Amino acid sequence: MLAMETNIQIAIDGPAGSGKSTIAKAIASQLQLTHIDTGAMYRAVTLEAMERGIDLSNSAAYDFLASIQVRFTNNKIYLNEVDVTTKIHRPEVSERVSTVAAHKVVRDYMVQIQQQAAAEGRIIMDGRDIGTIVLPNAFIKIFLSASVEERARRRLTDYHAQGIDMNIQTLIDDINKRDHIDSTRNINPLRKADDAVLFDTTNTSIEESVTQLIELIRQRGKEHGYQL
Repeated sequence: MLAMETNIQIAIDGPAGSGKSTIAKAIASQLQLTHIDTGAMYRAVTLEAMERGIDLSNSAAYDFLASIQVRFTNNKIYLNEVDVTTKIHRPEVSERVSTVAAHKVVRDYMVQIQQQAAAEGRIIMDGRDIGTIVLPNAFIKIFLSASVEERARRRLTDYHAQGIDMNIQTLIDDINKRDHIDSTRNINPLRKADDAVLFDTTNTSIEESVTQLIELIRQRGKEHGYQL
């Protein structure tokens, strides 16, 4: 008999522009889950570090972490109780977030917060190390991928919607750089968990991706006795 579990964990990982947050948000809405965007959390830390004017490459400069509050609630990111959802998606933050997220002190602090947030409730969490580090016991792990060109096109569309002029080649170069940093860093690198399902979104719309993934999640949920 299926039961309405009080603690369900779904992990979604993938590189920049693969559709993680948008897809996770849509799945959360349809399955009545709480969505946690860890990428937004790292962006908030990056924004704080930039505003403090610290040397982003110096791990010792992040001693301010214990004095700030980062919270993702209702699809908005709050930094010290201030909504910074729009600010964290500015190009200058996007260009620097991988550098900030590569520091052990930053990742250790954020993983602790993320695991606490997922300890109770029906959670779908997206990021780059969710299935491997943050939620290793998630009942289903999904790794999204897409071509670099498609991911750059999506980012270009997002920037244009914000009134930001950007060159497609600049975005391709930036994504390639971020991919390299994320996948080669020593601490919690971006990689597909051994038991994760690989899902390519290059030629699949958000709606199609959400529909297919919900079907997969529900099927896997039945196997675990979850009602989704």
